[in-house]
Amino acid sequence: MADPKNHNHDTSASAATKPENDKSWIRIAIFGILLVVGVVWGGTKLYRSFQYVETDNAQIEGDIYPVIPRVPGKVIEVTAKDNQAVTRGDTLIKLDPADYQIRRDMAEAALLNAQASVSEARADISAAGATRIKLEADLRRSRNLQRQDVISQAELDATQAGATAATAKQTAAGDKYEAAKAQVKLREAELKNAELQLSWANITAPASGHISRKNIQPGQYVTPGQQLIAIVGSNELWVVANFKETQLEKVRPGQPVIIRVDAFPGKEFNGRVESISAGTGAKFTLLPPDNASGNFVKVTQRIPVKIVFTEKPDKPLSAGMNVIVEVKVK
Repeated sequence: MADPKNHNHDTSASAATKPENDKSWIRIAIFGILLVVGVVWGGTKLYRSFQYVETDNAQIEGDIYPVIPRVPGKVIEVTAKDNQAVTRGDTLIKLDPADYQIRRDMAEAALLNAQASVSEARADISAAGATRIKLEADLRRSRNLQRQDVISQAELDATQAGATAATAKQTAAGDKYEAAKAQVKLREAELKNAELQLSWANITAPASGHISRKNIQPGQYVTPGQQLIAIVGSNELWVVANFKETQLEKVRPGQPVIIRVDAFPGKEFNGRVESISAGTGAKFTLLPPDNASGNFVKVTQRIPVKIVFTEKPDKPLSAGMNVIVEVKVK
């Protein structure tokens, strides 16, 4: 007769073994799924590595225009504001124009004086011409009278000298007139220069874009060549990607590019390779490496590649943003 206790023990053991088997199958299934996902993911990455060359060492670039004064002066007003959108020709800074207005007024007065000198010289030419004509007529009469012994040779000589002097005076008046006209041209140039410097007291935007850096306040004294504001141009942005030299074997201008901007996750922009730099980034540093010095350490160099957008971005991109680029090489 079977022992009821042994039967109960066998039933309990079978019941305990079944959950363990179920758990084993679950583990195997999960492992299998993960294995398949890993193989698919790895295969996709491997396949993509043959199709694309990727780097995250890339930034958006744009034209940066410096706002620089052309004349010295004291700042009386700053109309530019941080991050403000401006159009080429907009007034950003006003300098005290008093000194330049005085110079303009002085140049105008000098021009008027030079023009008066021209009028005076022209009148002198007319007077000298009339005198010469009269004395030349007197000379002809004196010669006739001298041939008739009506006047002496000395009187004829005096008349001759007067006619010669009149001719010389007319020539001198002509020279004075030409000099006066030259002075007018000089004064006109000085007036234009004074007006130009006065116009430069209003410092305007050299290009359309956005104010990105402003280092000026009312009351400051500025000098020519001093950068006061930086404007990032809004007409065109591009990407400079620094690829390793070992990645550029198949990269060529014209190839399509996928651009991902860190600031807009999940958003892709389309571009194309425009050009590849003729030198590595290290060659344009302040102290480029000198491999002939004896302390040579081989370091993989990076070469800048310019990538342009093939369509206008629909997001507010800014110069300096980090991006990831993928160049389709196949």
